[in-house]
Amino acid sequence: MQKMKQIERIEHMEQNMERVMHAVRVLDDALNEYEAAQEALHELESYYGSDTWKQDFADDEQGKLPQNLKRGVLSEDAIWNVLEDYRALKERLEELSVSDQQKTSTKG
Repeated sequence: MQKMKQIERIEHMEQNMERVMHAVRVLDDALNEYEAAQEALHELESYYGSDTWKQDFADDEQGKLPQNLKRGVLSEDAIWNVLEDYRALKERLEELSVSDQQKTSTKG
C-alpha cells in the first residue's frame, strides 16, 4: 500500500512539473512579446492627449481623413483602455514578484 502512495505522489509531482514547465514557456513567450512592445507603448503614451493627437482627432471629426483609415487610436476609450490594461498588467506583475519574494524568504 505504501508503494501506491509513493507512485501516486510521483505521478502528481510529475503533473505539477509539466504544468509549471508549460506555464513558464507560455509566460516567457508573452513577456518577450510584451518587452518588444515597450517602445510602441511609450509612443502611444506620448501621443495620447498630445497636441498632435488632438489635431488628428479634430481632423477626423471634420471628415478630413480618409473613410477607410483605421482610426481606433483616435477613439479616446480605445487608447485609454489599452494604457489602463498595461498599467493593470504591470501592477499585477509587480504584485506577483513581491508575493514570490515573500514566499521565497519565508522558506529560507
